[in-house]
Amino acid sequence: MTRWTAEDAIDIAAPASLVYELVSDVTGYGRWAAETMSAEWIGAATGPSVGARFRGRNRNGWHRWSTVCSVTAAEPDRMFEFRVHYVIPTACWRYEITPTDSGCYVTERTARLCPLPLSWLAGLAMAGVADRDAHNQRNIVRSLGQLKGYAEALGR
Repeated sequence: MTRWTAEDAIDIAAPASLVYELVSDVTGYGRWAAETMSAEWIGAATGPSVGARFRGRNRNGWHRWSTVCSVTAAEPDRMFEFRVHYVIPTACWRYEITPTDSGCYVTERTARLCPLPLSWLAGLAMAGVADRDAHNQRNIVRSLGQLKGYAEALGR
């Protein structure tokens, strides 16, 4: 059982299929994600499928870093999940999408995979953030708001 360390949810007035397309197209994260500047599929990967890998480039203020991520779930219109690796596995991120009468309900969750002391050290070194869990919580709220605006503008 995954122990989520940050999560939030939002109603989006756009079809579940569109929202899934946005959250599973990692190359577009820079348009709406709070911390991700860009991402690209690596190796033989060309899109979202279990086992596909991508490199994410992130920023927080003047701090910049990149990670390699592996897709662990890709269920169209329902769920997209990946694990983040920075020397060791550091986090799991999941987007769950539930269709509603007016569009869909989206939950974004993350779980810290490394021990808390290591998370503090890595968070300070990479992103300038000691409490990565609290930082991720704020970023999830921000990202979901930006995803909502982006998806609803596209869905019009």
